[in-house]
Amino acid sequence: MNIQDFISQKVSNALITVGAPKNTKWQVSTARRAEFGDYQVNGIISIAKSIGISPRELSKKILPLLKLTDIASKIELSGAGFINIFLNKQWISKQIEFILKNEQLVIKQMNPKTIIIDYSAPNIAKQMHVGHLRSTIIGDSIARILEFLGHKVIRANHIGDWGTHFGMLIAYLEKNKKNYTSDIILSDIETFYRQAKKHYDEDEDFAKLSRHYVVKLQSGDKHCKEIWRKLVNISINKNQQIYHRLNVTLTKKDIMSESFYNHMLPDIVTDLMSKGLAINNNGAIVVYLNEFKNKNGDAMGVIIKKKDGGYLYTTTDIACAKYRYETLHADRIIYYTDSRQHQHLMQVWAIVRKAGYIPEKVSLEHHMLGMMLDKNGKPFKTRDGGTIRLIDLLDEAVDRASKLIRSKNLSMPENKLQLIIQSIAVGAIKYADLSKKRTTNYIFDWDKMLSFEGNTAPYIQYAYTRIVSLLKKEKINLIDINESIVLTNEYEKKLAIRLLQFEETILTVACEGLPHIMCSYLYKLAGLFSSFYEYCPILNAENNILKCSRLKLAILTKKTLKIGLKLLGINTIERM
Repeated sequence: MNIQDFISQKVSNALITVGAPKNTKWQVSTARRAEFGDYQVNGIISIAKSIGISPRELSKKILPLLKLTDIASKIELSGAGFINIFLNKQWISKQIEFILKNEQLVIKQMNPKTIIIDYSAPNIAKQMHVGHLRSTIIGDSIARILEFLGHKVIRANHIGDWGTHFGMLIAYLEKNKKNYTSDIILSDIETFYRQAKKHYDEDEDFAKLSRHYVVKLQSGDKHCKEIWRKLVNISINKNQQIYHRLNVTLTKKDIMSESFYNHMLPDIVTDLMSKGLAINNNGAIVVYLNEFKNKNGDAMGVIIKKKDGGYLYTTTDIACAKYRYETLHADRIIYYTDSRQHQHLMQVWAIVRKAGYIPEKVSLEHHMLGMMLDKNGKPFKTRDGGTIRLIDLLDEAVDRASKLIRSKNLSMPENKLQLIIQSIAVGAIKYADLSKKRTTNYIFDWDKMLSFEGNTAPYIQYAYTRIVSLLKKEKINLIDINESIVLTNEYEKKLAIRLLQFEETILTVACEGLPHIMCSYLYKLAGLFSSFYEYCPILNAENNILKCSRLKLAILTKKTLKIGLKLLGINTIERM
């Protein structure tokens, strides 16, 4: 049950009854201190001011209208008019019993929508690097969460397999008579690209040749497409290995590359011109947007077709958005890219709205990402200033986790030990990123992320393992426990309330695309269980009723941690 939403509905009805203006701002939130109850109603002061009465007077009017007798043991006023709500222990117990019977924790199913999530999107012909990590794992977590809530999620891996860099590569291979049909690997292609880029920057004739090959490729030249396809397949296979190691759900069928939309581009340009949105400016086709101004204060021009006949990323992204609505029938489209892409996307979306390709009812969202930084607050790079490859980052994580786990002298078969090491390593990297608000930059710190203390994946994974060990000792199934849950102290009550808050947490994450909220929830849940475990004997409880009640709380905590970590793309460990 979503307690926050339930109380919010009651507060909303009460405010309407007392004559509060529409669209007034108020909030139901969890109380930060025990003396203020379990939930608080905030914002009463500003509402009272708008209707000309004191906050306490308004709160007194609201109180009898809340109708929370079923769930609250006490509702009181504090300070200038804050409303504090104390949940009823018996009601909490009944809700826990109800949730325990359902594998999905009885999360309220949403009105199913078709949601497209654009994430990862590495460039082809280059190794995936740390700059791709945030988009890949945050987008994947949100995809998992939205599917869990019953939505139809379409994962879109908009790989960069088109454009100038392929013109450079083809020009270089042709000019140097490189045998692209031989067994070249991705590192070879990267070497070719670096050399091609050097020529492109220093040799104008080579630059012209590269642009010529871009146009030939976009025009469907058979020879160019043969070279292009070979290079693309090598990169895709390598990227898929990275996704598998990262426990990311993207597969080859989720690839919707830039080249996929190439056939649409001529019609897009023609249509925008026929609608008067695009004009010919000295041979280039341009859309002028009054919403965006250049440094002179004039409407900014967005080129959709160059003088040489080549198309740009903007043209492709317009076609992409159009396709996602008209063909895939998207209700909501979310992009996970860094903040530097924001203006580009806003311009694209302004054009598709003006052209009537996507109606206002369809939500277009750019969930911006901050950067990964080193301990000095600078972009995370190798010692020589190069970009860190994702494969190298994963290898180092495994190496560090291996040393850490092997130092515990665990006696188990090597294959099982390797599974634990992989789960700890990948979980640590993913959680370190997911636990930070996605819009902010964060410091990458090996020591912190692999610690079994603090807000880390190993800490939460270990909390789960402790519960598994506890339940193995008792050797009992939930169906064998007939006693009801009783909450006899604050440790039990706090843990139970936190368990009930899983639904409101997951709905907030799904709405705002902020997985750090889920991480904070799981971290606090693990901490509350630790306190509960320390102060509330389970297997040695005073009587069987208490023992069974506490076992049920442990079972639900285990289930919630497992589902929560799975939604983040992090594996749990049965033994550590």
